[in-house]
This record gives sequence, structure tokens and C-alpha cells, in this order.
Amino acid sequence: MLKKAALAVVLLLSAFPALAADYQAGQIWSYRTRPGEEASRLYIVRIDRELSTRPIFHIYLDGLALKNALMEGGVQKTLPYAAVSQETLDASVVELLASDAPMPNIGEGYSEWRLAFGRGQTGVFTLPVKDVVQYIEDAFARQGAPRQ
Repeated sequence: MLKKAALAVVLLLSAFPALAADYQAGQIWSYRTRPGEEASRLYIVRIDRELSTRPIFHIYLDGLALKNALMEGGVQKTLPYAAVSQETLDASVVELLASDAPMPNIGEGYSEWRLAFGRGQTGVFTLPVKDVVQYIEDAFARQGAPRQ
């Protein structure tokens, strides 16, 4: 009975594409995207382990078709910054494409997030990445076009 339970746990864990110990800054992953964004890539740029009891992953996405009326042409091709949980990555990543890769600069977004996080004004996304992208697109739609 115990051997069967242990085997079941091993099989269950092997079904997940990655475990937290596998996530490292400098990685590029393919992930479960929204339709039409299959070429999008997820960059793990930074990991904070001291700010919370659980690691916080700071990511960048490229290859998007994020509707944003504030952008020229109405489409944003990157998400320059998002703070996400391990659950977000576990529910999203498919294949590790590169390790120790050059990373985009997320400094501005990270600095703003860090200040707000320190004040208790923001948190970390726990949704799958494709849902984070949709949430942000929906927020842009609620904002509407800039006022003149």
C-alpha cells in the first residue's frame, strides 16, 4: 500500500513541467498562451525569496498581441513586468527553452512594484500567465483612450 502511494506521488509530480527548484532567473520558457500568441515567451528575470514565505517570480513576456489603446497602433507586443507566484508558473510553463540567457531590463517595473509591495498596495498574480495577460488587457479596455 505504501509503495503504491509513493509511486502515485512520483507519477503525479512527473506530470508537472517544472517544480519550484527548477525555476531560476535567466530562464526562457514556452507557456500556455492565449490563441494567436503561441510564439510568446516567458522570461524569469528575477526571483525574490526574502520578501515572502514563498518565492516571488518577476517575469517579462514577448510575442504578445495585447490590446492597449494607449499604445501606438493599439497593440502592445510585450508585457515588460509582472510579479507572479510559483502556482502561476506551474500552471503555465510548457518547455524550458534556454537557461542563463540574456534578460530584458525590468528595472522600472520592478522598482515601482517593490515600493507598492512594501506599502502593502500590491501583490503577486496567482492566475495562469495567459489569464494574467487577459486581466491586463481587460484593465486597459476599462481605462479607455487617453483624454485630450
